[in-house]
Amino acid sequence: MAEKDAQANAAVDSEAQAANGDSGAVDVQSLQQDLAAAQQKAEENWNHFLRARAELDNMRRRAERDVEQAHKFALEKFAGELLGVRDSLELGLQAAQDPAADIAKVREGLDLTLRMLKQAMEKFNIVQVDPQGQKFDPSKHEAMAAQEAADCEPNTVLHVVQKGYLLNDRLLRPAMVIVSKAAPAAPSSGPIDEKA
Repeated sequence: MAEKDAQANAAVDSEAQAANGDSGAVDVQSLQQDLAAAQQKAEENWNHFLRARAELDNMRRRAERDVEQAHKFALEKFAGELLGVRDSLELGLQAAQDPAADIAKVREGLDLTLRMLKQAMEKFNIVQVDPQGQKFDPSKHEAMAAQEAADCEPNTVLHVVQKGYLLNDRLLRPAMVIVSKAAPAAPSSGPIDEKA
């Protein structure tokens, strides 16, 4: 019985093929064209991918080179500003070593040099921290000692030992300070209890 069913199916298939005639060949040709188009599209996409990857690698290498150059020459402008200050210091030292040097002129030269340095630092957002008389701030100040002071509040900066500096609001060096502390309480001068 199974044999008869298989023969019947084979007969139906052969009749369908005979009725269609060339349609089997057309389907194969259409599929081959679709396959060729898909392969061409895949090749184009692969080429796009390779170009994009190469461009990305080039950009990465360029960015690494730029960062390396930035690290290497980050201080170039600041160093250029400091050269004038150094030249001025060397001239001042040379003038001070002359036995006939006028102290007033040497002082004036040092003052001008200090102003040059201050201008160079301000140009690059380096700000001096001089907290004399201000409240002690542990984020910007470093206490070297505490000193009793009756005339000011505790934790007030009494004396600046070394000024601090900020670079773009970031601490470069804290100010070294001496801070006030409360004076010890004076013993009470009330009546003395002799029985105790």
